[in-house]
Amino acid sequence: MDVNMQSVNFNVQPQLVQFVQRRMDKMETFYDRVIYSDVYLKLLNTSAKENKIAELKVHVPGDELVVKKQGKSFEEAIDKAADSLQRLLTKRKRKIRPYV
Repeated sequence: MDVNMQSVNFNVQPQLVQFVQRRMDKMETFYDRVIYSDVYLKLLNTSAKENKIAELKVHVPGDELVVKKQGKSFEEAIDKAADSLQRLLTKRKRKIRPYV
């Protein structure tokens, strides 16, 4: 899957890029008609512990699914967002093919 990544207020490490790519590649197992995805990683300048935000946009034919989660680390935020996105994709797949 083609994954476009953008980071806001920080420089992304190669390990995080690989983590995001592996996690987003798993989305194709839940819905095979994914065109591409956008990943936005944002670091808020606050004193709160949960200051990392991951926003995942997945483009499918005729629609765009968006999930935004916040966590203590980028990996945690990406995992939360990917789990929610997984549920959305399986729900969409069932809605399109309900009698299979």
